[in-house]
Amino acid sequence: MPAPPRLLVAHCRAGFEPEASNDLRRLAAEARADIALDAPIGCGFVVGTTSHLDPRSLPRAFERAPPIFARSVFTATGPHRLFEPAAPKGRPDRVAPLLQLIEDFDAELAREGGAQRTRGQGHYDALRLETPDTNDGKELSGLTRALAARLSNELTTRGLLSERDDDATPPAACLHVLFADGAHAYVGASAAPWASRWTMGIPRLRMPGGAPSRSTLKLAEALVTFLDDREAEVLRAGMRAVDLGAAPGGWTWQLVRRGLAVTAVDNGPLKGEVRDDPLVTHLRADGLAYLPKRPVDWMVCDIVEQPSRIAALVARWIGEGHARRAIFNLKLPMKKRYDEVRRCEAIIRDGLAKARVQHTLALRQLYHDREEVTGCVLREPA
Repeated sequence: MPAPPRLLVAHCRAGFEPEASNDLRRLAAEARADIALDAPIGCGFVVGTTSHLDPRSLPRAFERAPPIFARSVFTATGPHRLFEPAAPKGRPDRVAPLLQLIEDFDAELAREGGAQRTRGQGHYDALRLETPDTNDGKELSGLTRALAARLSNELTTRGLLSERDDDATPPAACLHVLFADGAHAYVGASAAPWASRWTMGIPRLRMPGGAPSRSTLKLAEALVTFLDDREAEVLRAGMRAVDLGAAPGGWTWQLVRRGLAVTAVDNGPLKGEVRDDPLVTHLRADGLAYLPKRPVDWMVCDIVEQPSRIAALVARWIGEGHARRAIFNLKLPMKKRYDEVRRCEAIIRDGLAKARVQHTLALRQLYHDREEVTGCVLREPA
């Protein structure tokens, strides 16, 4: 009988493995499990070996300690060798061993949960064939494409995978296969509400032709990550927004294309379509000092400044009622990045608690972020 799955595997940006490890430590502590971490710098993922981990405790753990740097987390077994080095010449068969590993993993999950599996039930809503987000990992993308259709068909035939439009809605349960290299893989699963909507936790966004800078993708990813199906409710045409540190206008462009009237605050020039857009008012002013004459629906901020100063700025805008909602970037220091993010989180929460503002706060390192973390504050009705 295979051993119970006792690994937590997390995708992250290469170079941020120590920070993703801290995410897993917090998750394990909330799930009341011990964890030993394997997180070589630059590998693009972290593996935590746990003891006494009950996967059923993870939804609550994710609620109490949501990951910041780990893009996608799943329970797993591995790494499994898919074929021996002395395998016959030609393309080795990876599908058959993967199918067996997946069935073994699923059976063990059923035993742990006391569930009776029914053939044809469709235990998983999505299959994620994944690689590390590194240069070496990108070289395996051809392998995942070659395996995807065959493996999906076999899993559907065996009643393990349901037929659905991938990425159409967040999956209730995800099956993960992470190729550490061409011969070794981790097999695992994640479940709602902590299953990632996207493979490797990365939404597939294209650079829009009319945007003046690539920074536009950071706000586009933030909107789909933090708002999801709430976007139509909280970000709609006719609302008013302020973009602090707007130049050259990548974030303003995202808001304008959704029909918001934007006050773009920056001493630098706007470029491209937003420069002459009738929905845009460009103010040449200091974004750190500016306050609107009357409250706005949104404040967004991508100013290069000390992260604690941006956190205090966000707390002031939301706490004093200058904006109902905010999306902002925290530019991180080279050292103690995790500690700095938690410090900024405390600044915002403490400021809003003193102002007696009910709110939700989320912080994530997005795929399009680099040495930074993106945050979202939504002021909630009292």
